[in-house]
Amino acid sequence: MSIAASPAELSVPFAHALGVLRAAAEETRLRILALLAEGELSVSDLTDILGQSQPRISRHLKLLVEAGLVERHREGAWAFFRLVDGRAGLVDPLIVGLDARSPPLSEDRARREAVRAQRAEAAQTFFARLAPKWDHLRSLHVPEATVEAAVLDALGNRPIRNLIDLGTGTGRMLGLLAGRATRATGLDSSHAMLSVARANLERAGLSRVDLRQGDIHAPPFGRGTFDLVLVHQVLHYLDDPARALREAARLVAPGGRLLVVDFAPHSLEFLRETQAHRRLGFAPEQVTGWLNDAGLATVTTRDLAPPAAEADHQLTVTLWLGTDAADAGLELAVA
Repeated sequence: MSIAASPAELSVPFAHALGVLRAAAEETRLRILALLAEGELSVSDLTDILGQSQPRISRHLKLLVEAGLVERHREGAWAFFRLVDGRAGLVDPLIVGLDARSPPLSEDRARREAVRAQRAEAAQTFFARLAPKWDHLRSLHVPEATVEAAVLDALGNRPIRNLIDLGTGTGRMLGLLAGRATRATGLDSSHAMLSVARANLERAGLSRVDLRQGDIHAPPFGRGTFDLVLVHQVLHYLDDPARALREAARLVAPGGRLLVVDFAPHSLEFLRETQAHRRLGFAPEQVTGWLNDAGLATVTTRDLAPPAAEADHQLTVTLWLGTDAADAGLELAVA
């Protein structure tokens, strides 16, 4: 049952309200807010869409950031902007009420779609170079659809408020789960991979997912920020997977969950050379121990093994679901 906020909770100090309205009450800035309501954009995107110089767009963005309406995050040499969650709600009815079918908003949206198409084409070109290697790897284990079904089964129908996918890669897990979450975030160290993820998510109609560039060993988020943390097919690339799981566990909110998906131990040495794997899989008790050491309780461990006739040539995918230790009894009862 939802509880309506009281007038006191919705009230905004007069001086702050004045600053917010002044920031929004300018043609270019209002157009920027309308564009960002549909998902994050870079300065370069906005200059292309609005046909204005980069210094001018940057100046408008600076005013919106200072007013607490827009936030900025870096991705390598790029800067992306998005609407602030929990911003003062004064401008939200205005943005929602704008007629997007008439100029200049209709023209802005058309140019935005062209920018998205260019971005998707560039991402596809990059991904096409990697696809043959990844196709070979996928051929060595059960189908992706089987893994995704197991992920959904492990998570059940429990509501997801704040979701983060650490090492999101192409955004495949976000595409699977972001629609169920109130807020979804993807973190990856590679700007190129984030470009692929951004294009994939936009194509799936999930353009408001927050994508960030960062190190999985030092994710730039506060303790207990997410009630669901994913680490999907990432650990085998890392020199220090135990440290990565400690950091992932730090992000788990009280009663939250951490889902790890990776390979069981195997002897396919060629994956070190052809796929840059640092680790040849993980024993169930190894990851369980890391989760326990990080303060989580392992609730379920599940193997997705290849058919017995092909076991010598394929990989077993293992899922580990951990939860906040204080909530483990409840999670087991639900499971």
